[in-house]
Amino acid sequence: MSSIDDDFKIELDSIQKELLLTNLDEEGKLSCLKAFKVARLIGKEPKEMSAITKSMGIKITNCELGVFGKLRFQDPNIEVYNRLKQNYMGHKTLECKVLWDEAQNSSLKTVGSTVKNSDIEVIHCQLGCFREKKGHKDGNKS
Repeated sequence: MSSIDDDFKIELDSIQKELLLTNLDEEGKLSCLKAFKVARLIGKEPKEMSAITKSMGIKITNCELGVFGKLRFQDPNIEVYNRLKQNYMGHKTLECKVLWDEAQNSSLKTVGSTVKNSDIEVIHCQLGCFREKKGHKDGNKS
């Protein structure tokens, strides 16, 4: 599956690169949460982060919604699950942003755990890592 960043490259200046590199984990990857932080620090849109990291040979990891990475999740929250299903008319595919917005009512960890352990599929990653993702696989495609 191709990501939205296949068609363009985003160049960073040396200060922007340094800000990105200082936020990498011990494996040289950039976590989902830190990718949002770095986007703000370097004045870029979150959706540009996949293209930026790919052009630098860096992987984004540990999706807070469990789509990719190695984060551990707790049991699903049935109240969150029911609210998602009710508010989105039974849709089993929800955009990443919708789920992050839902986290305002509980927590990102609770929403991520619920999504990871349910039939809900995440689409349209806010960082540009994927448009659609089928199932809950642990491979990083960024």
